[in-house]
Amino acid sequence: MKRALGKMVVGNILTTAAIRYRHEPAIYCSSTERRFSFHDVDERVNRLAHVLLGLGFCKGDVVAFLITNRAEIVEIYFALARTGIVGLPLNYRLADSEILELMRAMSAKGLIFEAKFASVAKQAATQLKHVIQIGDTNATFAADYETLSSEAPVHAPDVEIEDSDPFYFNLTSGTTGLPKSYVLTQYNNASLGPMFQAFDMTRADIVMTVFPIFGRTGFAWIVGSMLYGIPNVLANFEPNEALRLIESERVTMVNLVATTAAMMLSAQAKAPRDLSTLRAILFVGATLPGKIRDQTIAKLCPNIYEFYGMQETGALVVSTPSDRKKSPESVGRVIPFAEVRVIDNSGNDVEPNVLGEVIGRSPCAVTEYFDNEEKSSETFRDGWVHTGDLGSLNEDGYLILRGRKKDMIVTGGQNVHAAEVEEIILKHPNVAECAVFGLPDDLWGERVTSLVISKNNATITATELHELCRQHLAGFKTPKEFIVEDGALPRTPTGKVQKFVLVQRFDRRR
Repeated sequence: MKRALGKMVVGNILTTAAIRYRHEPAIYCSSTERRFSFHDVDERVNRLAHVLLGLGFCKGDVVAFLITNRAEIVEIYFALARTGIVGLPLNYRLADSEILELMRAMSAKGLIFEAKFASVAKQAATQLKHVIQIGDTNATFAADYETLSSEAPVHAPDVEIEDSDPFYFNLTSGTTGLPKSYVLTQYNNASLGPMFQAFDMTRADIVMTVFPIFGRTGFAWIVGSMLYGIPNVLANFEPNEALRLIESERVTMVNLVATTAAMMLSAQAKAPRDLSTLRAILFVGATLPGKIRDQTIAKLCPNIYEFYGMQETGALVVSTPSDRKKSPESVGRVIPFAEVRVIDNSGNDVEPNVLGEVIGRSPCAVTEYFDNEEKSSETFRDGWVHTGDLGSLNEDGYLILRGRKKDMIVTGGQNVHAAEVEEIILKHPNVAECAVFGLPDDLWGERVTSLVISKNNATITATELHELCRQHLAGFKTPKEFIVEDGALPRTPTGKVQKFVLVQRFDRRR
């Protein structure tokens, strides 16, 4: 059987958008106040593609980039897509040593960086073929992005791209050590459409991307806006600025995590903005606490969507506002071409409403980690991605999450799901956020412990938290220790709490 003649390649998404929506607005780069049409983006991408090829980079070479949410990061992704050069988008929140180690591990031959990251770029430059700087041109060790691009041709490069070709390395927001990495293919990224269909996106929308575009979720919103031919407002998240842009740019859709929503709720309470154009807030990442969900609906936007999936799978399920009415506790149902199962420890499907491990797959899913056979064999088994998440499917196909398989605390031989305990603690009116985790204990094996972050420095006692938990939880599930602090929980860029950090910090046996 021969495969189809056409290809699912990322570069074609921009090609089509430039034809269909030529001079309509595509990108507003809020940090530089520049606006670009689809035609502008297409030409700038082609220029950059010729620059990279002219410098001697070839299909299959790895080029890293270290950039915030600005127009050039969009251009880089699509230039890579059209040349077959493999991208390594770097998390600028990592330490310099981590950035340098990731570039070494992925055999990067070049680097494109924003001026503010010149220090680490200079360290990397001695080991690279070419280094290109965006912005300030004072770095003598790097070529200037705009100067190089201005002299390059505007037609598309002549490079044959297959949908099985590697596109870029994605770094997971893992909760321990250096991020795991895996290669996303052209096909993985060109097949993102069903997710946005499930979000009820239309040509009337205007989206704002505040998720870091160096990660898969952030770039997905670039693909989505290109597919639908709609404007995309690029911003680096700051709550007051995000609210201002929603008002001034008449944004209709934005993707948040619970933490950023909480920050926007606080900012909106102090200095309200007109958010009447905002028709949808979409949540991904950690499980959305009911308190933040309710406040978001009441004070920011009446319609919220949630979507679930690992970075390794892409979105698997979506919960729409109508889904929320039918199954308030779920994260939704599968989207087209995705599949989800819940299995027991033997790999067998469990009955509806029975807790098990969530596994899934979709055209967006990858098949292995880069240079990590042990982790690959653990996660990618029997044609499915094993998420490590605990959940259940009800009779109508709604997926309900119950925390991480590894987030299960075994205390005195009893299983305690941290998410269940956290949901109760968050009911306290003075609790901003909390994390429940297990600490080593000679008697219990693990001691259920909670770090509680108070809201606006309010006073909270361990006694009242203990009493709250005992009203709703069995004794063995109630934390044996409540630690109350101001500040914030340690989180990854996508909002996952780094509980290993808390264990290291509070384990008094270390």
